[in-house]
Amino acid sequence: MNIDTRLLARGLTALAAAALAACANLAPDYTTPAAPVPAAWPAPAAGAAGALPDGRAFVTDERLRRTVALALDESRSLRLALLAIEQARAAYRIEAADRLPTVNASGGQSASRTPAQASSSGQVVHARSYSANVGVSAFELDLFGRVRNLSDAALESYLATEEAARSTRIALVAEVANAWLTLQADQAQLALARQTLASQRQTYEMTARRRELGADSALTLAQAQTSVEAARRDAAAYEATVAQDLNALRLLVGTDVPADCLPAAEAGSSAAALVAVPEGLPSTVLQRRPDVLAAEHKLKAANADVGAARAALFPTIQLTASAGSASRSLGELFKGGAWSFAPSISLPLLDGGAARAGVDQARAALAIQFATYEQTVQTAFREVADALAVRASIGERLDAQAALVDADDRAWRLAQARWQGGAASYLEVLDAQRSLYAAQQTLISLRLAEQSNRVRLFEVLGGEWGAGAQPAS
Repeated sequence: MNIDTRLLARGLTALAAAALAACANLAPDYTTPAAPVPAAWPAPAAGAAGALPDGRAFVTDERLRRTVALALDESRSLRLALLAIEQARAAYRIEAADRLPTVNASGGQSASRTPAQASSSGQVVHARSYSANVGVSAFELDLFGRVRNLSDAALESYLATEEAARSTRIALVAEVANAWLTLQADQAQLALARQTLASQRQTYEMTARRRELGADSALTLAQAQTSVEAARRDAAAYEATVAQDLNALRLLVGTDVPADCLPAAEAGSSAAALVAVPEGLPSTVLQRRPDVLAAEHKLKAANADVGAARAALFPTIQLTASAGSASRSLGELFKGGAWSFAPSISLPLLDGGAARAGVDQARAALAIQFATYEQTVQTAFREVADALAVRASIGERLDAQAALVDADDRAWRLAQARWQGGAASYLEVLDAQRSLYAAQQTLISLRLAEQSNRVRLFEVLGGEWGAGAQPAS
């Protein structure tokens, strides 16, 4: 290829780059919408504003930490979300490639033989030629930002997919934590049922001996047996529940959960020690929630789509050019140059209003995404407010329930002492024991609710696992 041809090729590339730099953008100016929620929560707890901790600091139980880490490595739902990111990233790269000219190089050879009967000279003719070309085919000069806006929309869609994956990650951490805590609570319920069963069996055996001595009636013995069978029924039911909880946890984690990751099985095991979420956080913390960020990225993509639709109302200019050489001899291929330049312009004149309708459609989609963003923020605000409302009273409920358990325990012991001394019927003991058992079950359930509430706050505030603490804005 000679110097003139090379200069022409460079000139075409420079012209395309200059056109890209000078193009206009018809997309509306974007500003982040004001959050349609109050600046503070309806019933904020006392405390200074702080930062939401890293999930690994939020969960202090080492067994639960290992379980969550295992789920983040093995969960199939998280893998699907990460694969969706790769797909969206590739789609963005494809769309962004249209903003640069595609330069193709080609080379060819042709050979032919013409028989003497078909030759004008009456002799056999052999012909051979070689060619080499570099060209740009149908490159659109993005004077009105159509291609750029399509690329920006693809970028925002990709970023929205990234936020969706973050949301999936946070939801997975919360689901695994709740499943783990539920398993631990049901293990405590099973231990309580077994403990109650053992106690009732001892009482039944003592009642049977008292019956033989004539101290108790057959009715008292039958009543004692009802307590035994009820406790045995509950123990069997909780055995099945614990097995189901374990199956649910395995499904969430995506693999078998090692024994050293499961909750401690001994009776009286306390709930997971989750540190408190910082109190006094402003509602602006919602702006970093992944679902809110994803909604804003979709809003930006819709905004860019409006610019692309507007650009369709204006002329489209495309460049097709090539530079190269051709020769009958391979050795002389690059001694001669050839080039072609074929710009074209397309201006929509009569399309039945399709282009205008496309703009109206893009504007309607933008309005939909705007409303969706506001609704997402409002939903996020309500989720946090609901969790804080539960948080405001859960401590008092736990204290009251613990006091109730202590009172029922004293009542049961007094009733049993009165029965053994002959001052009361066994029915009083039975009623006191049932009240104590129900109060103990409720206390376990409330402890689970308190722990689940902390997990819920971590989730709805957009906490991260392994991302480090972020300051609230």
